[in-house]
Amino acid sequence: MVKGKRVLVTGSSTGIGEQIAYKFSEMGAHVMLTARRAKQLEEVAKKCLQLGAGSAHYVVSDMENLTSAQNVAEEAIKKLGGLDYLVLNHVGGSGSFGTFRGDMAAVLSSNKVNYLSYIQLTSTALKALLESQGSIVVMSSLSGRIGSPFTTNYCAAKFALEGFYSTLRKEFMLNKNNVSVTVAVLGFIDTENAVKKVGDKITLRASPKEECADEVVKAAVLRQPELFYPYWGIRPFVLLRDLAPSLIGYLQSHFFILENIK
Repeated sequence: MVKGKRVLVTGSSTGIGEQIAYKFSEMGAHVMLTARRAKQLEEVAKKCLQLGAGSAHYVVSDMENLTSAQNVAEEAIKKLGGLDYLVLNHVGGSGSFGTFRGDMAAVLSSNKVNYLSYIQLTSTALKALLESQGSIVVMSSLSGRIGSPFTTNYCAAKFALEGFYSTLRKEFMLNKNNVSVTVAVLGFIDTENAVKKVGDKITLRASPKEECADEVVKAAVLRQPELFYPYWGIRPFVLLRDLAPSLIGYLQSHFFILENIK
C-alpha cells in the first residue's frame, strides 16, 4: 500500500517526524524531509535510504516564513513528481512554556509556525493531493481539544488546526474528493523538544516517539479520521471535557510542578 508512494514529512530532522520518515522508508516510500537544520536532515535522509526508501530528499526551511513553507511543498512535488502523503508535524515559534503576559510577538510567531504554515503547505499541495487521491496527516495535541494552563499560544494554534482540518475533511466528503484527513491527537511524547520544554514542569510520563510514529503511520495508511495516542492517556480526557469540565481542571492542577513555572 505504501511502496512507491510520495511522502512529505515536515519537522523531520528529529523527534516524531524523524521516526515517521523512517517508518515510511521501511515500507519503500519516496520521502521528502524538511526542517531548519541541514546537517541533521542529511543524516536522516541517509538513514532513510538505508532503511529502504525509494528515494530521500531534503530541503531546509523556516516555517515562520510562509513563503518558505510554500517553497517546501513546491519542491517536494517537483522532486517526487507528485504527492501522496502530506505529513504536517513541525512545531515551534517564539515564546515558552509559562504564564501568558501579553506578548503579541510570541502569539504571532506561534500561530505562523503551528497553524498558518500548515495551511500554506496544504494550499500549495492541494492540487497534487487531489490528483493522487492522497492523504493529509496533521499532528495535533490534547491541547487542541482541552485548554491547558501555561500553553496559551500553543493551544490557540492547535485549536485552530482542529477547526480547519475537521472542516476540510467534511468539505472533501461533500465534494466527493477522495483525499483523507487524519488528525493525530497526541499526549506528552519523549521528543527532545518536548522534554526540554516541559519535562521538569509536569508529572506526566512521556510516551515513546517510535511507538507514536508507528501509530501515526498506521492511521494515515488506513485513512482514519482521528488517532488518539496514547489512547488511555488522551481519550478519557476528551470524553470528560463536556461531561465533567470541573473535574478536568482539578486533574490538570495535579500535573504541574508550579515552582518550576514562571
